[in-house]
Amino acid sequence: MQDFKPTPREMAGSLRRNWSLIATLVKREVIGRYRGSVMGILWSFFNPLFMLVIYTFVFSVVFKARWHDGAESKTDFALLLFAGLIVFNLFAECLNRAPTLIMSNANYVKKVIFPLEILPWATLGSALFHAGISVAVWLLVYSVVYGVPHVTVLLLPLVLIPMLLMTMGVCWALASLGVFLRDVSHFIGIVTSVLMFMSPIFYPITALPEKYRTILLANPLAGTIEQARDVMFWGRMPDLKFLSVYLICSLLIACLGFAWFQKTRKGFADVI
Repeated sequence: MQDFKPTPREMAGSLRRNWSLIATLVKREVIGRYRGSVMGILWSFFNPLFMLVIYTFVFSVVFKARWHDGAESKTDFALLLFAGLIVFNLFAECLNRAPTLIMSNANYVKKVIFPLEILPWATLGSALFHAGISVAVWLLVYSVVYGVPHVTVLLLPLVLIPMLLMTMGVCWALASLGVFLRDVSHFIGIVTSVLMFMSPIFYPITALPEKYRTILLANPLAGTIEQARDVMFWGRMPDLKFLSVYLICSLLIACLGFAWFQKTRKGFADVI
């Protein structure tokens, strides 16, 4: 029986060896999602814009929510909310799909030569593609309303890297658990719904009383969302100390998730 190494070196090596295959899977996944639709890939532009309009109307018009952090107009609110949604949707898309990744690609399981560990990478690549389009839409709206975006927006990838590593670790763990426990996918749906409202998407962290901020910051998305807003909207430099600590923790989570996936993958064929 083939031995699947659970080491960090193998985690990086698998990504390096299978880079072209991952790119092919990402391309197939993106194209396949819109195959047969009249508007095709244009839906990836309209979906975030539609949700942005709905959320902005509900929270800034119906509930009359205000940012109270130097941004009072509805346009400011919309751009700040959109920045938070980009980060959340990137994470949520990967999280929601992870539990069914192996089951939905069951034909690959019994192919000894196929590297199952790259499936979460393909999912992340697809999510990054849609996030990239959303960022482009955000920059376009910002440029039309306010002019040239802050140069700090170029640091957005630096802000996202720790969260992406954490996402991969969680996806590997959930992809494995989803094979043995089919209820995981239903549970994760509830978790992402809770995370949406427990993340500072529709409000800044400063809107909460001091005693509750620590609890909110325990949410792994909270810091990334706030840092993304800093570099995109406010033109502030990211907190490098926070990102360094987050990166170390995320590397640990990624390594643990990969190790769990590699240790349990031998049982996938028996269950499927």
